[in-house]
Parts: sequence; structure tokens; C-alpha cells
Amino acid sequence: MTTTADGPKALPLLFLGQNTDPHSERGVECPGALPPASDPDLVERALKAKAALGDQVFVLGHHYQRDEVIQFADVTGDSFKLARDAAARPDAPYIVFCGVHFMAESADILTNDGQTVILPDLAAGCSMADMARIQQVEAAWDALADAGVADVTVPVTYMNSSADIKAFCGRNGGAVCTSSNADTALEWAFEQGEKVLFLPDQHLGRNTAVLKMGMSLDDCVVYDPHKPGGGLTREQLAAAKMILWRGHCSVHGRFTAASVDDVRARIPDVNVIVHPECRHDVVTKADLVGSTEYIIDTLASAEPGTSWAVGTELNLVQRLAKQHPDKSIVFLDKAVCYCATMNRIDLPHFVWALENLVAGHVVNPIKVDADTEKYAKLALDRMLALPGKTARD
Repeated sequence: MTTTADGPKALPLLFLGQNTDPHSERGVECPGALPPASDPDLVERALKAKAALGDQVFVLGHHYQRDEVIQFADVTGDSFKLARDAAARPDAPYIVFCGVHFMAESADILTNDGQTVILPDLAAGCSMADMARIQQVEAAWDALADAGVADVTVPVTYMNSSADIKAFCGRNGGAVCTSSNADTALEWAFEQGEKVLFLPDQHLGRNTAVLKMGMSLDDCVVYDPHKPGGGLTREQLAAAKMILWRGHCSVHGRFTAASVDDVRARIPDVNVIVHPECRHDVVTKADLVGSTEYIIDTLASAEPGTSWAVGTELNLVQRLAKQHPDKSIVFLDKAVCYCATMNRIDLPHFVWALENLVAGHVVNPIKVDADTEKYAKLALDRMLALPGKTARD
């Protein structure tokens, strides 16, 4: 129930793909095309503000952003690439990050003290990152200590996590990983200890352990922070090699094995390519699995006339279909939403942030405290010191 000046008002019950509420937040419709920007002058205002700021501002655009925003990005990429791109532009005092909160935190950690990172909408969070709160992780570490396994466990966190979770890993001998170097990070971790606490995405941890590291599903257990002791016995913790945090991506986690079966039945000779944040049964049914950049590169180099079903965020899939009209590129599922939090960075918020900078006002700065930054950067540096693959989300 919501309350208005006239008393309580019932919220409408809407079914996905059947009904919409014109008074609800724009950008979260499912499925279908996003509506145009509400103000026809916004594009002109964005261009004018960006031109006025010149080299003072560097705009980062994550691949999952809507087209109306990403057209203004100086560089596009996944979260880690963008954070490094920001660090490579030390003369730009303002970094406007069109992404979500943990990405802006990573950019603040990697940039210098003279740079300010701005997130156009502070409500642009990440449901996966929010599934691992620092108090929960510290309680889990205490549970591992009580079970007698903390001293042989190395924490590894996915890039898609908050700065304080990265710092926790840095403080406790662990590291950060991306989806493209998770296997290298796990190899390193198992050289340091006997077990890994993998945060916060259970699917990336499981898929990497089983499909790339040669472990079995029985080597993996899921720690549920909402249950006493994670819902695991001392015996289960002692036997496990991978202790997976009970977290997932709200977009990738909704693809199902039935989605793969359905698209194969509908499209002859289709190639199914998915992100490793997808469920294990989806990944094992797919033809190819890889990071966002891997998906982009694969489709760019694919033969003309080939058909592809892509299991990742819908804004990116639609953009890839437009960029490669010589190939058939479709979304893997019929009823999965855009990333609602990523879509909070819309053109009105973007223009608001830039025009405030023109007026001399900094809105929504993202600043990681010094202690958190120190240990989060330590965990990131351990990842950067790993041999081999380029780190990509």
C-alpha cells in the first residue's frame, strides 16, 4: 500500500509483458523498447554541456547502458576496463561514470586524489553486489573460524562487489577477479590455501571451478548469509573446496536451460553464447561462454549470415544486433528485463550532472574512505599481478 494526501492507495498488480503503469519509473519495462527521452531538448543540452566542460570531464559508458546515454561516452567497456581507462586520464578532474555504484567506487580507488568520480544517479546500484554486505561477510568469516577452516580459506571477490568487500579480501589475504580471469585467480588462491570463499556470485564461482578448474559440483557448497552458519555443517565446510556466497545477477540468473532449448527449437543452427554469471545448467547447454568483452568480440568476428542467441543484458544485445545487421542476433529469452539499476542512469540524470558541473557544482561524488581504499586496492593489485589473461568482466 502507498499513502497519498487522500489516504491509502493500492498499487496496481501488473503482469510482465502484459501491462504497464504510466506512473511508474521509466526504463524498467519488460520486455520491449525503452521510451524516448521525455525532453526533446536533452540531447542538445548534453552536447552543449559536454562541449563547455571540454577536457575537464571524461565520460565512461558501461556496455549495459541505454543508447541515449552511451552515445556521449568517451570510452565504453566493462566495469574494470572503464576504471582503468579513468586512471589513465589523470588530467581529467571529473569522471562521470555511466554505470552502477560499485563501478564508480572502483574508479575512485584507481584514480588519483585530484579526480572526482560522479555517478549521475546514486540509486544506480547492483543487486548482486548488494547480496554481500560487509557485516554478513564478516559474520561468515567468523563462522568459518568457528568451523576451524578460516585459516586455510582464501577470499576471492568478483569485480561486481562493493569496495568494502574488496577491502575485506585485501585484508584477509585475498584478491579480486573478473569473469575472464576467475580461473587464474582461483589457481592463485589455491596456491595460498586449501579453500576459497567466493563472493558474491555463486554462478561465476561454480562455473569456473567445475568447467575450468576440473572440480566437481560436490566440491562446491553454497553459504547462505540468511541462515545460521550459512546453513552449512562443520563437516560440509571441511569437505568443500569452494564455498560459494549465495548471490547472483538478477539479469543473468534468470536465464534457464529451457530458454536454450526453446531458442534452438525456433532458430536452426543457432549459436548460443552466454555470460558465466548464468546458471550452471544454462552454461553447460551453451555453445560459448565468456565475458561481456568476449561476447562483443565473438559476434564482431562471426561469419556473416550466422545466427546467435545471446545470454546477457538486453541493451547490449539490441546494440549488437544493430551493429551487425549481416548476422541474426537475438536475446536468449523472451521475458527477461533490462538491468533496472543500470537503466537508472538515463539522459535526464546525465544532463543534470553535466550542467551542474558547468555551473561549478559537483553532484553525487563517489568517495571511498582511505582505509577501505587501501585494502581494496591491495586486492585489485593482487589480481593485476596474476599472469596471463587480460582482466575483463
